[in-house]
Formats: sequence, C-alpha cells, structure tokens
Amino acid sequence: MTYRFILFEVDQGVARITLNRPDVLNSIHTAMSGEIQEALMHAAREREIRAVLLTGMGRGFCAGQDLDEVRPGATVNDFAAHARKAYTPIVRGLRALEKPVICAVNGVAAGAGANLALACDLVLAAEEASFVQVFAKIGLVPDTGGSFFLPRLVGLARATALAMLAEKITAAQAVDIGLIYRSCPAASLDAEASKLAVHLAAQPTLGLGLTKRLLNAAWVNDLETQLELEAECQGAAGRSADYAEGVAAFLAKRKPVFTGQ
Repeated sequence: MTYRFILFEVDQGVARITLNRPDVLNSIHTAMSGEIQEALMHAAREREIRAVLLTGMGRGFCAGQDLDEVRPGATVNDFAAHARKAYTPIVRGLRALEKPVICAVNGVAAGAGANLALACDLVLAAEEASFVQVFAKIGLVPDTGGSFFLPRLVGLARATALAMLAEKITAAQAVDIGLIYRSCPAASLDAEASKLAVHLAAQPTLGLGLTKRLLNAAWVNDLETQLELEAECQGAAGRSADYAEGVAAFLAKRKPVFTGQ
C-alpha cells in the first residue's frame, strides 16, 4: 500500500510507523487513521515483523484530532460514528497485536494523540515532550481509550485531574506518576527507541505476545480466571521453538538466537 500521511518501513524486524503531517503537528484525520490501521494490520500479518515503533515527524508527536475535519459545519458531524471508525480500530489493533509496540513521543501528545501513545506497550518520551488531555477545553470527553488507560496507569484521582483540568504535564512528570516508561534527551530519543525496538524484535516474540495477552486480560479477569489463562499461555510458550532454544542456549552458556516461533 502507498501511504500519504504516514511513513512505513521495516528494518531488523521492526516496523517503524511515523505519523507524517508535521505542518499540523501530525493531527489525525480519517484518511490518516485508515493508514495507521492498515499499517498495524500489515505488522500483524508479516512474520518477519517482530516489533513496532510508532513516532511522529517534526516537532510534535500528535496533536490529536484534526479539528478542521470536525468543526461545526465540517464533514464529520456524528462524533460517535467518527470515534468508532477513526480511533477504536487503532486502539484495538495496538492491543490485539501480539508483538511489542514502542512509542517514541518526540513532542506534544495531546488529546487522541496522548491516548494513542498510552495504548502502546512501552512509551519513551523526549524530555521536551508533553502530554495533555485537552478534551475538556473544547467540551468533549477522553477517547482513543483514554478513559480506560488513564485510571489504570495513574489511579482514579490523578486520572480525574488530568481529564477534567486538562493540564499539560511534562515527560518527567509523566514518568514520575507512572504514565509512561521513561524519558530521555530529545537528541537521543530516536536512537534509544530504535535500540529498544530492535532488542525486543530479537526476543522470543511468541512469549512476549502471550505476555501481552495476559496483561490485557488482567484488567478484567478475576484471580482464578487469570491463573487459568496463565497456565494456558505457559503451556503454549513451553511448546515453542524459542523456549527450546532458550534452554539449549542457557545450558550451553551461549547467547540464544530466537526466531519468534
């Protein structure tokens, strides 16, 4: 597929998805959303892709919804239908993808852009980056999974404050409250995120995917259900070629070479 609003490339087992509307801080419209969805489906299909790195072009990660598309009198007037078409499939795609997804937040992450990052598995941010749940400032509510991820990441009190006050927080603050994994200088963000993605792409992909499945389920399962799911996933992992390779490498005192199977 030819992309107009994102860049997509695969190298060393990593699919790199770059939001590419830098003139509007990579704000999302319907066409861009469709391309992100297609890229995630491509990453899920291809065996040689074993990790995904999501980032933005230019000085911002993603300013959220392109307001030109949804302003009063514009083409989008059914916000419920728009959320179901433009944002729900992306979040589902990110969480259902049983491969690690790293997000490198290179600048402002606002509204749907902030929650797009939070739907990923590991979030790194430039020290100059910021996060803001901007919805309250224009009379809307958090979408793109924000109402789901925020309280689970930072607790109900902080989630309520972030959603209702719409205050911008720095990358350092986001790390401190457990919203993201870590921050680093802007000059090293791309290298650090790429290094992490390449590392994860060389790990036992099946096992990491099953781990992601467990973490997803832990948000809704009771203990007994989760214990049973752990047993099922451990059974699948124990039958994998990567498990056999990991044990063989350990016994031989050598570095394992995982194939993701």
